[in-house]
Amino acid sequence: MKILKSAFLSAIALVMVQQTAQAQFEPQFTQYMFNEMFINPAYAGSREQISATMVYRNQWVGLEGSPKTQTASVHGPLMNKKLGLGLTIMNETIGVTQQFAMYGNYAFRMQMGTKGAFALGLQGGFISHQEDLSEVITNEENDNEFLFNTPKVILPNVGFGMYYNTDRFYAGLSIPRMFKNNVAGDGSSEVSNSMNFKIWHYYATTGYIFPISESVKLKPSLMIKAVQGAPIIADVTVNALFKDVFWLGISYRTEDSFAGLAAFQITPQLRVGYSYDYTTTELNNYNNGTHEITLGYDFSFNKKKVVTPRYF
Repeated sequence: MKILKSAFLSAIALVMVQQTAQAQFEPQFTQYMFNEMFINPAYAGSREQISATMVYRNQWVGLEGSPKTQTASVHGPLMNKKLGLGLTIMNETIGVTQQFAMYGNYAFRMQMGTKGAFALGLQGGFISHQEDLSEVITNEENDNEFLFNTPKVILPNVGFGMYYNTDRFYAGLSIPRMFKNNVAGDGSSEVSNSMNFKIWHYYATTGYIFPISESVKLKPSLMIKAVQGAPIIADVTVNALFKDVFWLGISYRTEDSFAGLAAFQITPQLRVGYSYDYTTTELNNYNNGTHEITLGYDFSFNKKKVVTPRYF
């Protein structure tokens, strides 16, 4: 039996156990409320101006092979805010696995009364996937199974979403990736794709702004993730916004972690945020927590229009 370097094997095993237990192979984000485009294509155009978001997540710091994820997205409205278009990219490494994804997003938006809007969204794109096996350290020199990387494969996918929002409330339901991608296990780059609802990851999100006083607003938000054959995961977050400038909050992910969040609205257009996750599972013995940084910017091309901070 081939035995990998013990530290590396332990790290990857812990990562895979965590993912397998939850059957969640989708990247997860603590500041999901500032990164809706990644999970719901119907969010495109909802901020009624061109909006860009970048996220860097370093998960389980100190654990060899732990996930490191970077995402960037941009979206905006068209045709008098009846359509929304967006683009999302992601780069991720988990152990020897390297993935790069790119998705285009389209949303059809319908005005609901004077304050609300409902949208249906579609997305399509691909994931470039490769296993960097040459980086694996083994106890057998020149192990043929680990001399070369696996072929780079392109995995196409599509997603669907619904999104409703007003100035103070939002709710969304989405299935970001609907294809099951099967890669041939014979060292080739052959890929087969099928529509299989059993592997669909369902995301439900909602949030509301409660004005507490002239200078304080409270924003509870919730994200529920579900997939067949796995426990339902809930992210419960409460943020307080002070003078429309400073966000401070706490979050809990069921059977996984607690987190503290902070964000600063540097200008009405520019926001920077940070969160730290404290793991509550046995993985806590092997890592120093998770760091996540977000950067958001809303472009305003109308100099006469006063830009006000958006809450979601």
